[in-house]
Parts: sequence; structure tokens; C-alpha cells
Amino acid sequence: MRIKELYIDQEIVDSPLARSIARRFDIPAVIVAKDTALYRRISSAPDPIQKGKHVLYLTRNKGAFIKKCPGTRSYNCCGYEILHIGTFCHMDCAYCILQSYFHPPLMQFFVNHDDLLAELDTIFKGKDIRRIGTGEFTDSFIWDPWTDLSQQLIPAFGRQNRAVLELKTKTADVNRLQRFDHNRKTIVSWSINTPRVIQNEERRTASLSARLNAAAQCEVWGYPVAFHFDPIIIYDNCETEYEDVIRRIFARISAQNIVWISLGTFRFMPSLKPLVQKRFPDSKIIYGEFVTGLDGKMRYFKPIRIDVYQKIVASIRRLAPGVLIYYCMEDDEVWQKTLGYVPDDNGGLDRMLDEQAARLCGVSEMKNED
Repeated sequence: MRIKELYIDQEIVDSPLARSIARRFDIPAVIVAKDTALYRRISSAPDPIQKGKHVLYLTRNKGAFIKKCPGTRSYNCCGYEILHIGTFCHMDCAYCILQSYFHPPLMQFFVNHDDLLAELDTIFKGKDIRRIGTGEFTDSFIWDPWTDLSQQLIPAFGRQNRAVLELKTKTADVNRLQRFDHNRKTIVSWSINTPRVIQNEERRTASLSARLNAAAQCEVWGYPVAFHFDPIIIYDNCETEYEDVIRRIFARISAQNIVWISLGTFRFMPSLKPLVQKRFPDSKIIYGEFVTGLDGKMRYFKPIRIDVYQKIVASIRRLAPGVLIYYCMEDDEVWQKTLGYVPDDNGGLDRMLDEQAARLCGVSEMKNED
């Protein structure tokens, strides 16, 4: 990551973590009393999104660190919870919703980790299984070279038995994970795609080979792993290319150590389309057979989604019949026609994933005492 401008919120200028992060850069830090001028500076750039990828703003999270995933009642939601460590990402994927989600997009990192850890302690003392991840508003690993965030989170989760931490990434720099006492309470997961999509639509991300090498190394160190085929991009012969990705996964990773594999086809809010047209003029991903979904997002026509899902599921089942496959934001009809059941048949999607976390990661619910 190439940070060209570093700003520090005046409210946290005396934070030891803020000072530690600032020392790791060879650029001067600018102290700002309000972020409005900073936001205007980025918004006025010819490409605010690209500008924001080179600006780091250290501040504090003034709200909750743990948030519910923003699902919708129209589709099955997994019950994932977001650990809100920061925003945006230096990688540059054509389909990334963060381009239109943040106004302006800006690399922000929250340094009030005492508050973060206090919220986690409350979670750890609860009775229910909780699945928590940092990969919703940013990539989980891009911050580690300056912040040592994983060094705090992984051992903290390793000392308890109520929650799992999922770290999702498109990077491959995992060497620091070797030294952490994870106790299998951290799942290291990769957003995965075909080499064609990675090359054409995922700028500055690790190659498929690099991601799989990293996953294999994490398995050697005892971490459970997961994979997310999301977004699946539909194009001529894509099924064959996705099948090849699946073969490569199971050639490197034991099916018994994969906690889950999620599938989700490309979907986007209409506001993303002009950004892709401007920033990725050679990309064709927004010109597929899309219709407006129940959540207002543009989605591939459902019969097309079902056909592709059926082929990908069949490829996974041939090599790993016992691996849990689930969909990110799909309805019961898609589940039934591709997997042969709906989540409610098994207690709901959140229950299915909780049971999988219990089986592979050793978390458990607190038993009621009569």
C-alpha cells in the first residue's frame, strides 16, 4: 500500500497507537480538527476513489465496533457480524461496492482499540455462538504492516470459546500469522475468483496461485480456512474456469479443514454502474442480463444464476461432498433448485453456520442451567 498523505484526528493525536502507526511512515502527519476539509479535498480530485486509496486518516470509531451485517428480508442472511476496524481498501476491484458506499471513499483506521476490546469481552461472556469478521468494509489484512491488528485480535479470540473471527482477504501476506496462538478460533478466508476475473477486474490483488499458497500455509499452521466465490462473474465458458478453480482449491487444501464455501453472483446498486464505466472503461461486467432484485440491486436473471450455481455446486460436490456450501443473499427458490433444500429445513442459515463453527472451530453455546 502506497500512502502519500497521512492525517490524524486531533482528538486522538496523543493515542499511543496513532503515534506508533505514524512512525512507520516516512511522510509527515497532518493534524486535523475536523474531517470536512479533508473530505472536500478528496472529493475535488479528478478521481476521488483513486485519490482516497492513497490517503490514510487515523481517527476513532465514535459508534459501535460490532454491527449486524446489513442483510435484507427478501434473501437469506447468514447472521454474520461486522467488526468495524476501518474503511476502504488500497486494492481496486471493478465491482467493489465500496466505491459508491462511502462518500468520499477514504482509508480510515480506528485507533480506539480499548473500546474495541471491551466490546469483544462482552461478546465473549455471552451465551450464544457469534461469527464475527473484519472483511465487510475493508480487507482484513491490509492494515497489519502498520497496526499489528491481527496480533491483538487472533490471541484474544483464541482465549475464549464463544465466538469465531473470520479474516477475509484478497492478499497473500500471511507470514505473521504463524506466531499467533489462534486455538482454531480464527478462520482465514479468501475471496476467490477465476484467473481471468482476477487479472481483468481485481487490480493490485494477489493472484489465484498466491492466495491458494497462503491458504495452504495457514492450514499447516492449524488455522481453519474458508473460501468465498463472490462475486461470481458470468461470461462465456465461465463454468469451466470456475470448475478449474475448484480443482485447484482441493488439490491444495483438505476438505475437512474448510469451514464453509459461499457463493454469490455479481449484484450491484445502480449507482455503481457509472463509476465502473468511468474508472474501468474496458470492463464488461455491468453489461450482463440483469434485472432489479427485491433489494433494489441489479442481479443476473434468476434462471441464469441458478444454472451457473448448479454447475459450480456439482463441481464442489464431486470433490468434497461434505463441505458446507451456502449462498450470500439468495432466496429459497435458488437454494431448493441448486442444493435441494432451504435453510429453514436445517434450522436456518445462521444455525447451520453456527453448527459448522462449533464442529471445526470448537466454539459452543453456554448450556442453560436448570
